[in-house]
Amino acid sequence: MKKTDVTIIGGGMITYDLILPSVYHLQRTGVVGRISVCALNNPPLKALKNGADIKQAFPGQDFTPYPALSEPETKNFPDLFKDVLAKMPPRQAVVVAMPDPLHYSVVMEALKNNQHVLCVKPLVLKYDHAVEIEKLALEKGLFVGVEYHKRFDRRSLVAKRQYALGHFGDFAIGEAKMIEPYYYRNSNFQNWFTVDKTDPFVYVGCHYVDLVYFITGLKPVEVSVLGFKGKFPNGNEGWLWANGRVRYENGAILSVTDGLGYPDDAAGSNEQCLEMFFEGKGKCGMIFHDDQYRGVAHSYLEGIGCGGSHYNYVSPDFYRVVPWEGDGYKPIGYGYDSVAATITAIHRIESDVDGLAEKQSLPKRRAFIKETDERGLIATPANSSINELVVEAARMSILNDGDPVKILYGKHPHVEPRHGSGK
Repeated sequence: MKKTDVTIIGGGMITYDLILPSVYHLQRTGVVGRISVCALNNPPLKALKNGADIKQAFPGQDFTPYPALSEPETKNFPDLFKDVLAKMPPRQAVVVAMPDPLHYSVVMEALKNNQHVLCVKPLVLKYDHAVEIEKLALEKGLFVGVEYHKRFDRRSLVAKRQYALGHFGDFAIGEAKMIEPYYYRNSNFQNWFTVDKTDPFVYVGCHYVDLVYFITGLKPVEVSVLGFKGKFPNGNEGWLWANGRVRYENGAILSVTDGLGYPDDAAGSNEQCLEMFFEGKGKCGMIFHDDQYRGVAHSYLEGIGCGGSHYNYVSPDFYRVVPWEGDGYKPIGYGYDSVAATITAIHRIESDVDGLAEKQSLPKRRAFIKETDERGLIATPANSSINELVVEAARMSILNDGDPVKILYGKHPHVEPRHGSGK
């Protein structure tokens, strides 16, 4: 079967930690062909090229960098991705790993150039943009996956099945938490994670909003978010902490606490958990996921853990590289599974229609997209756009000191403030 070429737009942390290693492994298993990475400038590309852990895990593998490594490190190429996409053969795969506010323009550019897409979460920051992407992709027969990797956590899959079988009861109240490391403040986050663009609830809280919807199918109907501001090292102001409350169509309530401040010296790489309580007949059910501590702890001679700490909770479940029967190491975990699911789906689509004329292949590609939408495992614009409504409501709320914002469904889903006028 023909291999799928992959272009990654964005060379930052998520590309280094998850996306490029996952794509490298898919390359050596025969799914992926040529790999390109396009960034604003070349310092992150050099880091990807020279990373000792990546070179050790994937010996002999490489990618084509854009811009070239010979360019001055201080020179930026904000529109280079457009040229790179324009030169790609049609119906390959584009991974969008840019800051949240840039997702919409890059995804649309990829679709314009007839490319399938995998986008890191959240897909976009406006519901209408998600609908626009969904319609254009279906019209062209192009697959768009959203990297909500917690859907692929085995704990989530077990919970989803048990909920569907009625073993928990009706969701009533819950609490979720995701506190990312303090060192994020010293990264490129300080250049785009500003109060006018995003906040911790939107950036990482969306994982648990999506997960509760994935498990229960309940739609959020109201959101309120309060934030705590602070300064990044470069002086930019951002929401460093946030707490959101999501109300669902059955009256259930989920509290979500997020931030960029988990101590670098602490044992875990972050703090994350989900607890849900359910009402049954004469009894209650419960789901409890301690997603930070998975029962494995290491104490190193030197500080090699996240943030340079010595004692670490070593979760083997999200992403690790481990020995395997081939050269180097292979990635494991639900982070890899999520990336692999979308790239493999794209490869499968094109393999199934290989040799067919457009008139015959387009209906087949559309049928595959709709089937995936309905199955609901891989997040797509069609089955995850409640997240864009929550994001819109959250941004309106946090900019109005936590005022509740309603989510209204029907023919034209939208958000509006419960009281007064929102920005």
